[in-house]
Amino acid sequence: MSKSQTIVSTKGQVILPKAVRDRRKWGEGTRLTVEETEDGVLLKEAKVIAPTKPGAAFGMLRHKGKPKTIEQMDRAVLDEARRRHARNRY
Repeated sequence: MSKSQTIVSTKGQVILPKAVRDRRKWGEGTRLTVEETEDGVLLKEAKVIAPTKPGAAFGMLRHKGKPKTIEQMDRAVLDEARRRHARNRY
């Protein structure tokens, strides 16, 4: 591993050397975690939660009883919205 230097800007920004960004494949918008250690500061690429399609989670929550109809669900949502609106919590 090679060493290089950078400067902290007046806004607290640090530019990582291009060679480091290229080796790590860190492009614009890459999210990093910042961890303080005894030896300094450690930067790691933040883990991104993979996008999930609704079908992958369908049926994950158990429910006993007869399934609700779309109309029943719509009514329950509307009733709750009205209840919150009446309490100025919307």
